[in-house]
Amino acid sequence: MSWQLASLLILGLVLLAGFAWYERERPTARVLALVAALAALAVVGRLAFAALPNVKPTTDIVLFAGYALGAVPGFAVGAITALVSNIFLSQGPWTAWQMVGWGGVGAGAALLARFLRGRELGRLPLALVCGAAGLAFGAWMDVYQWTLAARQDVDSYVAVSASSLPYNLAHAIGNVVFCLLIGPAFVRALGRYRRRLEVHWEKPAIATGAAAAVLAVAIAAGAGAGGGGEAVAATRAPAGTAGVSPVSRAVRYLLRAQNRDGGFGAAPGVGSNHLQTGWAGLGLAAAGRNARDVRRRGGRSVTSFVTRKAGSLRDIGEVERTVMLLASAGLSPRRFAGRDLVGLIKARRRGDGSIAGYVSYTAFGIMALRAVGERPPGGSVAYLRRAQNGDGGFGVAASSASDTDMTGMVMQALAAAGRLGGGVESRAVAYLRQSQNGDGGFGAFQGRSSNAQSTAYAVQGLVAAGSAARAVARGLRYLRGLQARDGSVRYSRASAQTPVWVTSQALLALTRKPFPLRRVPRRRTMGKSAAQPARTGGGGSRRDARRKRGRDTGERASARAEQGEQSPLASVAGLRRASDGAGAGAKRVAAEPASEAPPAWLIGLVCAASLVAVAL
Repeated sequence: MSWQLASLLILGLVLLAGFAWYERERPTARVLALVAALAALAVVGRLAFAALPNVKPTTDIVLFAGYALGAVPGFAVGAITALVSNIFLSQGPWTAWQMVGWGGVGAGAALLARFLRGRELGRLPLALVCGAAGLAFGAWMDVYQWTLAARQDVDSYVAVSASSLPYNLAHAIGNVVFCLLIGPAFVRALGRYRRRLEVHWEKPAIATGAAAAVLAVAIAAGAGAGGGGEAVAATRAPAGTAGVSPVSRAVRYLLRAQNRDGGFGAAPGVGSNHLQTGWAGLGLAAAGRNARDVRRRGGRSVTSFVTRKAGSLRDIGEVERTVMLLASAGLSPRRFAGRDLVGLIKARRRGDGSIAGYVSYTAFGIMALRAVGERPPGGSVAYLRRAQNGDGGFGVAASSASDTDMTGMVMQALAAAGRLGGGVESRAVAYLRQSQNGDGGFGAFQGRSSNAQSTAYAVQGLVAAGSAARAVARGLRYLRGLQARDGSVRYSRASAQTPVWVTSQALLALTRKPFPLRRVPRRRTMGKSAAQPARTGGGGSRRDARRKRGRDTGERASARAEQGEQSPLASVAGLRRASDGAGAGAKRVAAEPASEAPPAWLIGLVCAASLVAVAL
């Protein structure tokens, strides 16, 4: 067997394994669309710079995909880019080598992100990584050239590498330049897409038959022990935590998860970043913990971490979240590490009243302004009211489809501005009621499976409106059902991703605290009332007082509803609804073939046929 044939067979096995890995992860339709878009962008980048030998943004784009989205999307983008671009540039034995090489770049970038444990690379370090990836890809393709040499020994490889060195250097330098121009912005955009549209890899939901078996176990447990739950293992309190409230357990989990630098990562032990630290600080503030007092023994405080990282605040959403955190801690966002964060928010207002052109930024901006006691501009409030869709919900932009997260967020913003009322409020409440699933939770969109973060947004919005007490009670019961033994709150019954972020958002709902949060007293001055800070950040009004009385009434009704549903039979009924919901979800997936990944055997067959054709 020749070197060329042996190498093609090995590469074929590698590609088959890679695409089998891709199918096993069962990516959603949104991930498939993003992979296709990134691969198309990488192909266009390769074709557009074809006149410049080896100077192309292709390797950078593949690396960014793996770094921001994970190994599976990174591998898929790299392999597909090589295959499709060579349709225009000519196919040959090198195609398989390029597929594996660029696929490896994507998977390697994911390993780098995992090694960094949530820490962000700066512009220059990221550019250097891109340059190293270009050299590594060139060395890999030198191996292909080496298999064509008369002899396969070290001297032959050195000769091949020496002849290709100028091209590999051009590739590396081009990668560095492209990354310096677009790298950080590109990675941040992909990261926001992943967070906002829930780009994650979950195991499929429990089948109906399995859920029935769990139901039988729950009934037996309820009969024998006088108790039960929606997710038996997750909801049953561990030994030593009897009588400890879900809020207290969540607070303890977050305090244990804090890093010594004062910040938080996506999970305990993971490097700190702005996103996780901001949400953790807000969640703890809702539970009565001032961010200036939240610190590990021998470590720094939350506000110390935020202050030291103030220079890296760029995204307007991060600025708005930081303003709310600082206001809850009693610090001035107008003079924060030499920057006026409130002024930055105002500077992003557009002529139509929006902040940066999005409903999401406008809603958070209004809540941030209210947190520091400022009255939000009337044009921004009017922009939000105009953005309401016909179904009563709100989307991330004025022209976007309605979703639960944005609807709950906008309801909080309008309530904080004193403008949530009339038809806008009633239609938004109706939309959320219709979006609530049988298990009591909410999905990102109507008809989607429930998750903790969307449920928290919905609960906060309904509490801000002071209505739908029954829906609030069911949503809170769903969140409590997701709480694990360590106090963290799972993202869903099938996934425990980013537990710090999810637990922080769930804590805001469990404490029934919509945004903006009021200043939290320091620990040395906190009295018995400190654990229940008021909701708004500015002065009140008669309308605010009436709304607060309505919320208090709704909370008492919620508590009565919760107390009336603690029997074993009620718990089993909750499990039955959850199993029915899982079955319905399975039917919806079956009705949407576009959300399924192509089967691995079909992709493998196409790859095998291509390799055979190339060999012949």
